[in-house]
Amino acid sequence: MKRRTFLKSTAAATIGATASAPLAAPAYAAGKRKLKMVTTWPKKFPGLGTRAEQMARDIEAATDGRIRIKVYAGNELVPPLGAFDAVRGGKADIYHGPDYYWQGKHKAFAFFAAVPFGLTATELSQWINYGGGQKLWDELAGRFNIKSLLCCNTGIQMGGWYKKEINSLEDFKGLRIRIPGLGGEVLQRLGATPVTKAGGEIYLALSQGNIDASEWVGPWNDLAFGFHNITKFYYTSAFHEPGAAIAAGFNLEVWNSFSPSDQAIITAVAGDNYQKSLAEFNVRNAVSLKTLVEKHGVRLKTFSDDIMQNLLRTSDQVMQEIARTDDLTKRIYNSYMDSRRAAMAWGAVADEPYLRARRLEENFGPKL
Repeated sequence: MKRRTFLKSTAAATIGATASAPLAAPAYAAGKRKLKMVTTWPKKFPGLGTRAEQMARDIEAATDGRIRIKVYAGNELVPPLGAFDAVRGGKADIYHGPDYYWQGKHKAFAFFAAVPFGLTATELSQWINYGGGQKLWDELAGRFNIKSLLCCNTGIQMGGWYKKEINSLEDFKGLRIRIPGLGGEVLQRLGATPVTKAGGEIYLALSQGNIDASEWVGPWNDLAFGFHNITKFYYTSAFHEPGAAIAAGFNLEVWNSFSPSDQAIITAVAGDNYQKSLAEFNVRNAVSLKTLVEKHGVRLKTFSDDIMQNLLRTSDQVMQEIARTDDLTKRIYNSYMDSRRAAMAWGAVADEPYLRARRLEENFGPKL
């Protein structure tokens, strides 16, 4: 891919998001850079590990090779959940992973990945780029010597794999489930025991009985991990991750060393990867779900309305409590919820009636 061609296709869509970026004096204005990116993913894992590698290639192409990034899978340089501290401390330059992994550092990080009953992938992009989200993210991440950008999204995730059916709230009691972020806190209040594990550790834990259930991503990634070999109960859709975002978190000193031009290029590449990753996940998930159900006998299940309503109420309680933690979290929460209300109001007028109408005629558009 030529630099000029790439920039023409991406910069226009992201220039608004870069206008407010800090323009620090570059420390490496003319020289070539070799950077290290650590990820939270297994090596070359579909859609997540591969997207990290694609972003690195795109940055190299867009800068005519001036910025080269070596990508390390989880455990190659640091453990998957050690990526944040590695970048913060300067052992690596960039991490590629979801920011809810870092909620132990600060609860508000979850809002920039996924929160229960929160924003979809498109709505999150709206908040970050046009609703004040990026400015708040910069304030939060900056406290930890990080500059974060949206660079990937899995879309609406699945509710997870369960060894037994979930027919009522009672079925959550005593359940050991791999689930990160605020979704774990919600289920904990309903009697479950949430466990945080990196992706590469889930299959073994589930197969050995160390956990009873696990959410991961969606059909494409779940098929790759082979969860259908352990259990056939597959729930849709996720209350806890309606549009799970992945961040490219740069060491802040490294970010500030880039020229304004390179900062704009990197931001454009990240935005382009965000949109393309979402498109890819939607395509691959549809194909993979068909394989899981028709070839592997997976039983697709849906949580009852009663369960979802209770999850919704508990989620609201959890997020309101977190919002009162400190002033910054309160401002992030209020801004996020303002965007959620606006998106829901517009969606109720535009998206929902159309999607409902589209389902009225099953035989529309037969293959010719």
